[in-house]
Amino acid sequence: MKIVLLLGGTSPEREVSKNTAKSILKALRELGQEVILVDPAYGLNQPNNEDDYFSEKNYSEPNNRNYLEIINSSLFDEVDLVFLALHGRWGEDGTIQSLLEMRGIKYTGSKILTSALAMDKAMTKVVIQHFGVSTPDWLVANISEQDYSAYPEKIRTQLGFPCVIKPNDQGSSVSLTICKKDEDVIPAIMLALRYSDKALIEKFIPGREITVAVLDGAALPILEIVPKSGLYDYESKYTAGKSEYIVPAPMPEEVSIEIQEQAVKAYNAVGCKCYSRIDFRLTENNKAYCLEINTLPGMTNLSLVPKAANAAGISFLELIDRIVKDAVN
Repeated sequence: MKIVLLLGGTSPEREVSKNTAKSILKALRELGQEVILVDPAYGLNQPNNEDDYFSEKNYSEPNNRNYLEIINSSLFDEVDLVFLALHGRWGEDGTIQSLLEMRGIKYTGSKILTSALAMDKAMTKVVIQHFGVSTPDWLVANISEQDYSAYPEKIRTQLGFPCVIKPNDQGSSVSLTICKKDEDVIPAIMLALRYSDKALIEKFIPGREITVAVLDGAALPILEIVPKSGLYDYESKYTAGKSEYIVPAPMPEEVSIEIQEQAVKAYNAVGCKCYSRIDFRLTENNKAYCLEINTLPGMTNLSLVPKAANAAGISFLELIDRIVKDAVN
């Protein structure tokens, strides 16, 4: 098959996307596929050297309009499949999915509506809560608001401190802040609004950081993340040795089964396809709270879905092959 591997993009997760693409590229070629790299941020001015896709040579200034030019180009005329290695806005939010569907090109992962819904953390919480999945209480601050001075009081009365403030539609813990007092709130909101039109303000759930990968509608073994810093932030996610990963996560079997059922329920609630990763916090009394759904989770050597798949006896090569076959069929 002729497969275009889309990487990079213009979101704050551009570098993470490149790392994901490196692993996927190697696997696709081992599977005997013909692979063409495309960074939509460069438009028609794509690098000539493959190595340059993984560096920053600035062949042109990355911008969103370039997406339209490249997807509409002849490069995609004879393509059998697009493998999406993009993360964050413009790649995971239904935008690129819309362009590909308008061209009639098959692609990996979830469809337009699911991608857009899952990227909006607040709307995801509304939907999964409706279907009986527990999620921390939350508030939303909008960029259109003129004054955020009321939010410390809102947090004290509706959520309590500490709370978590983060962009509503970014991944990889970009600009995440844990606020412990009134003075922390407005700076955290302003930081989040640098990356999104909405800041999600969420009740902090003390406990364990766990995640469940769902593949073809079935939950894989639960994985626990133990960040050495105590906070699973951007550095803890993408720096080797900063976090410990335990899979399967140690817990009573009945608790594990219940969390996996919650993960599948969340996956189905928003209409995920093929594979996704659902993140939770687990309290001391084994109550799980769903935080978000990742429809294009990372595939680097530190990524969680490959670790969970491996614990289920699914190699990385088999995982990529299953994703490809699902998208084609």
